This record gives sequence, C-alpha cells and structure tokens, in this order.
Amino acid sequence: MTDKTPDAPASILIIDDHPLLRRGVSQLLELEDDLELVGEAGEAETGIRLTLELDPDMVLLDLNMPGMNGIETLKRLREEGFAGRVVMFTVSDHEEDVVDALQAGADGYLLKDMDPDELVRQMRQASLGRMVISENLT
Repeated sequence: MTDKTPDAPASILIIDDHPLLRRGVSQLLELEDDLELVGEAGEAETGIRLTLELDPDMVLLDLNMPGMNGIETLKRLREEGFAGRVVMFTVSDHEEDVVDALQAGADGYLLKDMDPDELVRQMRQASLGRMVISENLT
C-alpha cells in the first residue's frame, strides 16, 4: 500500500466494465473527504496494470466482466504482489461466488443494489482493515 499520513484519504481504484457504475461511484466518492478515487478501468488487464502502478489502498472489483472475470483478476493481483484491500462489488448473490471470492483472497463482498450511503460506510470499514459483506448475504 502507499505511504500515507493518518489524515490522508484512503485511495480507491475501481475495475468494472460498466461506465455508468464507475461514474456513479466516482461521483459518490467526490463527496467524501476520507475516500478518494485514484483510478478506474473498464476491463481486467488495464485494471491490473493500474493497480500495480498506483498501488491504491483498496480495489473495488466487479465479479462478472467479459474476458477475465473478477476472481481471475483477484488471483492475478495477489500473484503480482498487490497487498491492498480487494472488495468484490457485484450483482451476484450466489453462495458459490461469495465463497470463491473469499477463498481467492477478497477482503469483502458487496452487492451493487445497496444504498449509496451504505456502500460508503462499507468502504470505510474495508479501508480500516475489516472484512465487509453485504448484510443480506450474511
């Protein structure tokens, strides 16, 4: 993770193939002082490259993307030595997907149908090192 002062915002990178979702998360984070979007990618290879270049505190990672899916992307990030937080952000509430993501090294699993304020709250928790899982999955 990047060297930062205690008052510095947590740096976040989003990897998701939906431009509208990336824009929405970006606009949501613009309103927060303690969370900062430092990059975004619409597909896995670019997301991996940006993650390794920018070394954000947290990656918000889509599960279902064309080409390389989120689990494969997560495994690659870990193989490449990325030690930051990785939170899956998806529409899939299938138990198998949750288990696969956590076994692959995810630090959380959040569903995209959550309230924006709840997403911010969960991202704050993840940035503090806590495991985050959408309430209706637990």
